[in-house]
Amino acid sequence: MADVKKETDGPQPDSVDGFNTALLPDFDNDFVTDEDFAEFTKALQAPETSPSTEDLTVPQPEQQKFITALNDWRPVHQRVKKRRGKSKKAPRRGKDESREGIFYEVLKYPLLILVFGWLAFLSIAYVLTRFYIYAYEHSVTWRGRRQRLRRQLQDAKTYEDWIKGAKELDAYLGNDAWKERPDYAYYDSKTIHRVHQQMARLRQKAEVEEQGGSTSQQKAADELRSLLEACIKNNFAGMENPRLWSETYYGTKNLLQDFTDESEKSLSFLLKTSQLSQENKRAMFKHLSTNFGRTALCLSGGATFAYYHFGVAKALLDAGLMPEVITGTSGGALVAGLLGTRTDDELKKLLVPALANRITACHDTFWVWFKRWRQTGARFDSVDWAKRCAWFTRGSMTFKEAYQRTGRILNVSCVPSDPHSPTILANYLTAPDCVIWSAVLASAAVPGILNPVVLMKKNNDGTLSPYSFGHKWKDGSLRTDIPLKALNLHFNVRFSIVSQVNPHINIFFFSSRGTVGRPVTHRRGRGWRGGFIGSALEQYIKLDLQKWLKVLRHLELLPRPLGQDWSEIWLQRFSGTITIWPKTIPSDFMYILTDPTPERLARMIHVGQQCTFPKLKFVANRAKLEHVIQQGRRQFRPRSGHDGGFVSVLSEDDLQSLLKRSKNDPSENAAPYPLSGSESSSSAGLSRPGSPVDLPLGFSFSTKHKKVPPHLTTGTDQGPSKPTMPGSPSLGKRLTGWWSSLSPRDANTPVASSSSKLRARSRNKRSVSPPAASPHANFRPNSMIELRPSQHVLQPSGSASPNRSGNLFKELRRQSRVFVDDHSDDGEALADFGDAGKRYDGADDEAGDEAGLEDYVGDDEDEGEHGREVQSLGVGLGLEGRAVG
Repeated sequence: MADVKKETDGPQPDSVDGFNTALLPDFDNDFVTDEDFAEFTKALQAPETSPSTEDLTVPQPEQQKFITALNDWRPVHQRVKKRRGKSKKAPRRGKDESREGIFYEVLKYPLLILVFGWLAFLSIAYVLTRFYIYAYEHSVTWRGRRQRLRRQLQDAKTYEDWIKGAKELDAYLGNDAWKERPDYAYYDSKTIHRVHQQMARLRQKAEVEEQGGSTSQQKAADELRSLLEACIKNNFAGMENPRLWSETYYGTKNLLQDFTDESEKSLSFLLKTSQLSQENKRAMFKHLSTNFGRTALCLSGGATFAYYHFGVAKALLDAGLMPEVITGTSGGALVAGLLGTRTDDELKKLLVPALANRITACHDTFWVWFKRWRQTGARFDSVDWAKRCAWFTRGSMTFKEAYQRTGRILNVSCVPSDPHSPTILANYLTAPDCVIWSAVLASAAVPGILNPVVLMKKNNDGTLSPYSFGHKWKDGSLRTDIPLKALNLHFNVRFSIVSQVNPHINIFFFSSRGTVGRPVTHRRGRGWRGGFIGSALEQYIKLDLQKWLKVLRHLELLPRPLGQDWSEIWLQRFSGTITIWPKTIPSDFMYILTDPTPERLARMIHVGQQCTFPKLKFVANRAKLEHVIQQGRRQFRPRSGHDGGFVSVLSEDDLQSLLKRSKNDPSENAAPYPLSGSESSSSAGLSRPGSPVDLPLGFSFSTKHKKVPPHLTTGTDQGPSKPTMPGSPSLGKRLTGWWSSLSPRDANTPVASSSSKLRARSRNKRSVSPPAASPHANFRPNSMIELRPSQHVLQPSGSASPNRSGNLFKELRRQSRVFVDDHSDDGEALADFGDAGKRYDGADDEAGDEAGLEDYVGDDEDEGEHGREVQSLGVGLGLEGRAVG
């Protein structure tokens, strides 16, 4: 992949079109709804609901009771008798129960001063070491023609120009000879070579069989499929080791590049071949997707340093390598909100210097924000920031709406102000109805800069209300700047592209053996940066700094200004598989809380692009395989059902909602009730209104008792009917009915209560024989609504009985041709039902009636033809299935 065509790129940072605000999409639309921000203001002013946010170390004042009199005859002022004897004092609560102890109080401050002094010494030594390495590299290696080629590489405006300069530099340093040699210590070259040859041979043989040139049984495609399932996985044989890309400026070993290209060809062949069934293809691509994983773009925080992310995103977008999974924290959340709510065409027009005219969060003067900081403890106003942030998120758009619009999965890290609650990664799965601008604000609420805010959610009628009980949230980078664990849990992310701009840790990013697309400057890329001594000093000092910071955290010696534990801003993980750290300049620290000008934003976009160009080839090799795998997953994913099997049409919530609806509105002509939606694969095709796939299932629910047509009992073919169900019994009645079913009874015998039966059995348990085994004795309903038969079904003889005559599956065979073929016998019909058929095979009619059947949805494999007709059948349930084509 890695598109290098200039015509597909957006305007360059130094072009005239890049500074023209008239070309920006929706530039004059603020996307501000006054009602939404009025609700946000009301939520901010509401009292905090969590008691854990209170400072329990401060003595709580007793609530005074205002009493006018004890009664009409006794006044308030009465003489109180003094108690004799000493009363026991309440136990005194410590300031912090985890920090109590004599030695802790005595040694706390001496240890804190000693560790801080040593950390200051190590910090100075680390800065001096980095200056030594910088002087060593520029005085020993960056000279002559190499320096001229390097400067030409840095001045490249487009990715095409950068590739040209990188190849010239590789040719001058002799890196082309390194590419030709397959052996290398950091990957298994022999395995890669053997698998590559076998893969090419099987693909060529399968192509010949596809064209009909071979009379042998077509087994090459199956063998190729097995080979791909064994080798297409995350970092197979070390092929994704960053060291393989750190020896040259562009590209890697030719063997590894040939293996990647052949893997793409083989996957594309299996995607289009007719030698594999659709079910085999679906299983194969699902297996490959699980093992290979997905790629995510992670944007760190860093105040106005986060505007470097625009350049990183522009480089990925112009090359066609923008990942589907994007996460942002603090300042990076604002950039991620823009990327997650705009399409590719819109982003190519937006990622230009003219975008600085929409960045107006720091518009207040010094005296305005100083007065606000003195009064509220925060420099910026939350509501004002929310209104200015709404343009980046297209108004009050939710995470689910953004996913439906762009197909990208937006994630924002949020930290609760309550120190005892875990952080959340808000996305369309964990918080689908959460408003994006509120999550961006919460992720940027640094203590002292912005007060903790309330997340907002969008209701069904479009109004906003507080999310998560109205709890407050604050800066996400305080705990999880790069949420790799959560991304792997939710979306199987195995490959991460981290754009890191946090100024307090930017200096500690140092690759002693080079990084992707940036080899070591001397010894033709085979040495150490600054020599072995310089790299050893840098590594030792950095590890010693981390050790003493961990000592401060585990011994709880650090103070907690503003009630916040600040140790995680140094000790959490800040890197990924590929880490991009744009080079900052001293003036960036001066404007750390200032809106950028178009000229400054143009420089930041250019620097972000330059730092991303060396990584694009590495990303492109993985993206070409991931693209084919995701294409196969989408093409062969069943339209309904889970893994091609059967799923229940009605979930637990749907059944409860239908029951509640039937009690509130017993009319027959009730409006169709929308089913609850889910984006998971287990309920694909059933979604709420507004989801990408709306299945038009409408149900009318009635509580009236109707006479069931005779064809349900006699077996005559009179067409489908609408059986009804009375109001669902309570839990006690259902348990009573289940217990009553354990004992045989005559059809004309009235049903006794459960307690009377227990008493009768206790009196006669020695004389009464044990009841006959019932086929549904161990049956437990899967939902709160138990499907039971009507008590007024007429038997063929005309007598009323709770039992039905005829076989349930014979009736199903006649009424529906979804699961059972017309010409199959009863045994084959039950076999097609799987476990359900085994459970009901040989069961009596009463068992079939009481147990009922779950509703199922089949796969639509006919693509453009009539498809399969799906009916939701349930004995005694007042629902009519719709036909799904």
